[in-house]
Amino acid sequence: MKAILVDDERLALSHLKQILEKYATDIECVGEFSDPTIVLEQIKELQPDVVFLDIQMPEIDGLQLGEQVQAAFPHILMVFVTAFDRFALQAFDLYALDYLLKPVLPERLQQSVQRLREKMEAGKDRQVVSRETKICCFQNIRIQLPGREPESLRWGSAKAVELFAYLLHHRDHVIDNQHLIELLWSDYEESRAAQQLFTAIYHIRQTLQNNGMGTVTIRSGEFGKGYMLTLGEAQVDTEKWEMLANQAQQQFPQQIEVCEQAFSMYEGDYLGAYDFLWAEPERERLRNLWLSLAEKLIYYYSQKGMQREAMEVRLRVQQLLPVQAD
Repeated sequence: MKAILVDDERLALSHLKQILEKYATDIECVGEFSDPTIVLEQIKELQPDVVFLDIQMPEIDGLQLGEQVQAAFPHILMVFVTAFDRFALQAFDLYALDYLLKPVLPERLQQSVQRLREKMEAGKDRQVVSRETKICCFQNIRIQLPGREPESLRWGSAKAVELFAYLLHHRDHVIDNQHLIELLWSDYEESRAAQQLFTAIYHIRQTLQNNGMGTVTIRSGEFGKGYMLTLGEAQVDTEKWEMLANQAQQQFPQQIEVCEQAFSMYEGDYLGAYDFLWAEPERERLRNLWLSLAEKLIYYYSQKGMQREAMEVRLRVQQLLPVQAD
């Protein structure tokens, strides 16, 4: 396991390196830096597995640097080291694996190193995320890793599920903290609501990481205001489906097979298992697109005298959307 150490204090760097060499022989220190402004460039060259990062440094705050590292190298683990425990919550908000207080004690360092070993071992089969990695949003939220069936996750709470779904729905955009609080915790006192939001974000991040979805990241907005979800290499099944459905519309009836494929891929309403009012416009839009494909297929089959195929389409619509089939 390769590590780099970042601290503007030379003595602190030397101390941390010494106890790592003594108590963590499987960790190779490949770089020590007192100038935080060159760290990103050095990470690209040295390719460490973990960064031990001081928080209070000149020129750039360690938390800011940690967020930059996370954005550029999401697979790298981070352990924050500082003399002040008031930064703990912010550190864990940045996917930090651990948080060490100075002076770093050997026993506490060994605990942190053990966490690193376990995380590295658990992540061996999850580091490469192919384009087949998907987040499934037909009916209920599931994840699908390459070569596996879609699986539901344990998010910890119904609020965490909705928060993840909302950030996913608005992916690549920073959503203001206050907006999220009003959406999910409007009946809470302000400080408690803010803590609930922070805790839910933390649990979502851990759930994604622990289930091989580390490519999906949730980053804080500028000055810590709001959150933004990005997919990385993962894909959303409803988005892929919509692209195929639009292709089917454009190529109908020349490529009837594309229309049949898109029709069969629809598994139910977008986030249909949840009572999310904000999702209803998207739910209705995708549903109407699917119904349009159904109408085209029924007309095509009827014109060709393929009554059994036309009836199967009607039955499928009735099965998924009984109101529309009446």
